[in-house]
Amino acid sequence: MQIEAISIAKLPDAAKQLVGFAEKNQTKILLFYGEMGVGKTTFIKAFCAALGVKDAVSSPTFSIVNEYHYPKGIVYHFDFYRLKNQLEALDLGFEEYLYSGNYCLIEWPEKIPNLLPENYLEILLQVQPDQQRKLTIAKI
Repeated sequence: MQIEAISIAKLPDAAKQLVGFAEKNQTKILLFYGEMGVGKTTFIKAFCAALGVKDAVSSPTFSIVNEYHYPKGIVYHFDFYRLKNQLEALDLGFEEYLYSGNYCLIEWPEKIPNLLPENYLEILLQVQPDQQRKLTIAKI
């Protein structure tokens, strides 16, 4: 699935499409790939809003994981950018979060390649020449 020409104004619609795709595929593990500054956290904020999260959504760069509540459960938002190795993710109990049945939104999953589950949605965010964003979504 691809969502193209995403501007800030179109973020809510794009996020709703991704929520629908995740629900259709019964997948709550979403891995976000893209260069620094492409808008991963900004998109995750819109995704959480589409789920009905009322909490303030922010980057968990320093805390590694943030927890948000929505009407149907919990969303765990991970940012592994600062991890030195995969053991740090294990030390924070990553596998318990991953297999909790709740949404796990993971930025910088390339830092934990050996800890990824068999099934997830891979979301690649790319900046287009006109500075809008393109999302390429694949079920793995």
